[in-house]
Amino acid sequence: MLLSAFCKIAQAKRLSVYVLLISTLFVGVYILENTVGANSMLMMVLKKGAIYALVAVAMNLLNGFTGLFSLGQSGFMLIGANIYAIFTIETGNRAQVYQYYGGGIIQFTLPTLVSIILGGLVAAFFAFLIGLPVLRLKSDYLAIATLGFAEIIRAIFQYDGLGPITNGSNLLRKFVVFETALFPFAVAGACILLIALMIHSTYGRAFKAIRDDEIAAEAMGINLFRHKQMSFVISSFFAGIGGALLAMYQTTVQAKAFTAAMTYEILLIVVIGGMGSISGSILASFLFVAASEWWLRFLDNVTVIGTFKVPLMRSGFRMVVFSVIIMAVVLFYRQGIMGDKELSLHRLGARFTRKKGGADHG
Repeated sequence: MLLSAFCKIAQAKRLSVYVLLISTLFVGVYILENTVGANSMLMMVLKKGAIYALVAVAMNLLNGFTGLFSLGQSGFMLIGANIYAIFTIETGNRAQVYQYYGGGIIQFTLPTLVSIILGGLVAAFFAFLIGLPVLRLKSDYLAIATLGFAEIIRAIFQYDGLGPITNGSNLLRKFVVFETALFPFAVAGACILLIALMIHSTYGRAFKAIRDDEIAAEAMGINLFRHKQMSFVISSFFAGIGGALLAMYQTTVQAKAFTAAMTYEILLIVVIGGMGSISGSILASFLFVAASEWWLRFLDNVTVIGTFKVPLMRSGFRMVVFSVIIMAVVLFYRQGIMGDKELSLHRLGARFTRKKGGADHG
């Protein structure tokens, strides 16, 4: 009885940290948007960082907490992005968007939130189907199978035979996009909160048991396949929602953009943040987007000081420096920035107390 009460208190404390973090970010974004403007570089980075945070946390649920090495994230994001775009294009604009396919088959629109959730559900449905055969594979074989699935999905969405629905290899555009930066933060924050609640539930403990030792987990009565499938489907559902948000951020959708490189970016964020750390994935997402698309952008510009031309400063040099930084982070933080730990009010308070105590002692 006492143990159960203690676990509930511990879960409530963890939940309060996530709520506090998301609420703080939400208020901060609101203030920034009204200060620097919705179209500033800072706000663009924050919006994309929020979207990548959701996708990274969803991938961490599968790779970090359940121990399944999947590389199909870009495929599920593609499904979510396309489903959202297809069902939110205004009826009057469909003839222009589907100009090569007679205006398309679908001639109605759905509300924004309904379309986002539908994108996640369709992604989850495909995950359920593909999970039936591939989740019986292990390690590298599972990674290769899911990577192949993502490539197949990309090819299907570009197939001209489905053009009246998907617009083939052409752009989907003129759908509903962000009106405020608060929207992606609200949706991503709510989804991350749901994932956190699941991880700290009995299902989450079952996922971690499978990750740590499948034989022991099965001996304890955990149905391995059912829980793996559940983790795979839930992760894909939130990846689909992340894809829908990414479509809103980019304002256009084209299947060929959802390559394996996108999955590798998300996987890199998960590794940098820490496998098995939600707050690590969130922090790493914002740092990754800011460094790759903002802070280092000056390195792509040719710089001349007087008559001296700074060597190497040219288009593409930014990614070279960024790659070196990533290698340094991985070398010095073998378990990622957070490892398998989470941000907590207790840990932050203890660290602040130690610093204050040291200062007073000095």
